[in-house]
Amino acid sequence: MYSDHMKNLLTLTAVIESITGLLLVLLPSKLVSFLFGSALDSPVALMVAHIAGVALMALGFTCWIARNDNQSSAVKGVIIGLTVYNAGVFAVLAYAKIGLGLSGIGLWPAVLVHFIMTIWCVLSLLDLSRRAKGT
Repeated sequence: MYSDHMKNLLTLTAVIESITGLLLVLLPSKLVSFLFGSALDSPVALMVAHIAGVALMALGFTCWIARNDNQSSAVKGVIIGLTVYNAGVFAVLAYAKIGLGLSGIGLWPAVLVHFIMTIWCVLSLLDLSRRAKGT
């Protein structure tokens, strides 16, 4: 009941989010500047970036552990969470560019990655649902 594309989704997410999280912990201003074209300008902003970094590392570790899980209900829960996460980040980053006019060199690529990941998650959920029905 488990497919290679779901394992690939979870593995790729684990790598991307763990690296992004680590960068937010170690080099938050550089990553934020790369994404938004503006540096973090207060200790509070740095702390929020560090907390977000830890959260992304936790997400990455969760995906890494789940990548070999053959229990579709557990994997389904992780992928539902990833769908919400990717769709939300896609919307926030798109708004940052379109609504707020932020313009870091990495912003459009990040928007595109989260859009693609959202679609991949939705397709994985549809596949899980189809497999659960036995079709």
